[in-house]
Amino acid sequence: MITASIVLYNTPKFQVQTVLKSVFDSVCIEKLYIIDNSPNDWWRCLEKESPIIRYVHNENTGYGASHNIAIRKAIEEGSSYHVVLNPDLQFDSNVIETLYTFMESHKEVGHVMPKIVNEAGELQYLCKLVPTPFDLIFKRFLPKQFSKKSANKFQLKFADYNTEMDVPYLSGCFMFFRTEALKEVNGFDERFFMYPEDIDITRRIHRNWRTVYYPKVLVHHLHAAESYHNKKMLKIHIKNMIKYFNKWGWIFDRERKVFNKETLKKLNYK
Repeated sequence: MITASIVLYNTPKFQVQTVLKSVFDSVCIEKLYIIDNSPNDWWRCLEKESPIIRYVHNENTGYGASHNIAIRKAIEEGSSYHVVLNPDLQFDSNVIETLYTFMESHKEVGHVMPKIVNEAGELQYLCKLVPTPFDLIFKRFLPKQFSKKSANKFQLKFADYNTEMDVPYLSGCFMFFRTEALKEVNGFDERFFMYPEDIDITRRIHRNWRTVYYPKVLVHHLHAAESYHNKKMLKIHIKNMIKYFNKWGWIFDRERKVFNKETLKKLNYK
C-alpha cells in the first residue's frame, strides 16, 4: 500500500485542486490524509471528492507534527510507503509509480526525492549537505558574493543533477518514504514547528538507509520562500533553526562532518 499526506493552512483553492489532481491521477496512492490546520474546517468538503481521502481537522501544531498524524495511521494500516507532499505541487501520473518501482528494486533506500523544478521548469537545487549555522542562518545577512562559493558547495550545484545521488539532506516539499524507515526514526521531530524538520528526518534516516535523489521523474514546485519576504515567517525560521542546532550542535557535530565528507567524496568534489 502507498499512502500520502498533505498539510493545509489557509491554502489557496487553486493549489489544493492542482495537487489533488496529481494525487488522483496517481492511481497507486490508496489513501490520502488531508491534515487541515486552518482555523475552520471548510476543507472537509474534500471528503466528497474521492473515497481515498481521509480528512482530519487539526489545531496548528506545525508541519512535521501534522504529517505525523498521517504517518502513524499509515504505519497502523500496514502501508509500505508514505509520501509527504506540499500543497504547492504538480506532477504527472507516472511519478509515484516510478518511485515505487525504484524503491521496490532498492530495499536499502529509506527515502527518495525526485527532480524538483519551478513553474518555469527551472531546476531547484534541493539536494544539500547537512548544514552548518553559516549555511542556514548567517549567510542570509551577508552579500551574496561572500557566500556564493559555500552556497554552491552546500546545494551541491557542482554535481550533475541529472544523475542519481546519495544525499544527507533532501527537501521536505516531496518526500517518498519507506514506512519501515519512518517507523524506525519515529517520524518527524515535533519540536520543530516548521523548516528544519526535513533536515532532521533525512539525516536520521541516512544513518541506516540510503537517502536518494532520483532525477528520472520530476515535480513542479511553486516555491514561495516565505521567510525571505515575511518578517513573521523569518522569525519562525530562525527560532526553529536555533532549536535544530541546539539539538545537533552548532560548531561540534561529528555526524554532520562524516556525512558531508562521505557525500562530497562520492560526488568527486574538488
